[in-house]
Amino acid sequence: MAEIILSQDALASNNRAAAHNRRLFEQYGVLVINVMSSPGAGKTTLLEKTIEALGDRYRIGVIQGDLATQIDADRVRARGARAAQINTHGVCHLEAAMVNKVLPQLDLEALDLLFIENVGNLVCPSGYDLGEHHRITVLSVPEGNDKILKYPVMFLRTELVLLNKIDVLPYFDFDVEQAIEDLRTINPKSRLIPISVKAETNLDEWYRWIDEVYARWSKAGA
Repeated sequence: MAEIILSQDALASNNRAAAHNRRLFEQYGVLVINVMSSPGAGKTTLLEKTIEALGDRYRIGVIQGDLATQIDADRVRARGARAAQINTHGVCHLEAAMVNKVLPQLDLEALDLLFIENVGNLVCPSGYDLGEHHRITVLSVPEGNDKILKYPVMFLRTELVLLNKIDVLPYFDFDVEQAIEDLRTINPKSRLIPISVKAETNLDEWYRWIDEVYARWSKAGA
């Protein structure tokens, strides 16, 4: 009887597509950041503020991932960014082939930075390489202190956590230092920046991180 092998890489097709995307990004000189979070953490508002703050020194594009609607793509276009919407129609994450399909809408030659706003979910998006160079996660105070430990894979695979909505800390039982310690336990190489997009608190630290990774990436490419 022939042996049946069940250990094949279920993500092999996605990984090939991701490698293809990455080659395109490097060919056109575009730095790509995959932005992940649960629904409502503030990803889109963060990107709106980022486009406004950095649009004078970077040509910015955004790929928006949602189950339905063009709402978020319209929001970032209104701030001056090129945008493409991916509607997954029930799929809880973006995949590399989905990203590749919409790249012609963005004109990579006209971009320096591309943000991929993944579908709101703390589980599935972490398992799919999209061809990005960096991954960040937006966590918000109202979600509670337990999320980092309850969803370890997400935080294991992100190099930066933006803890959003610190302006509402007085109204929630949330310990920022505990969150920092939990992240250190899961991923000692990661970093947490407490921010408030609404109050524009500590956003300069986020912008400085972008400048730093872009400078390193540009130097390596040169």
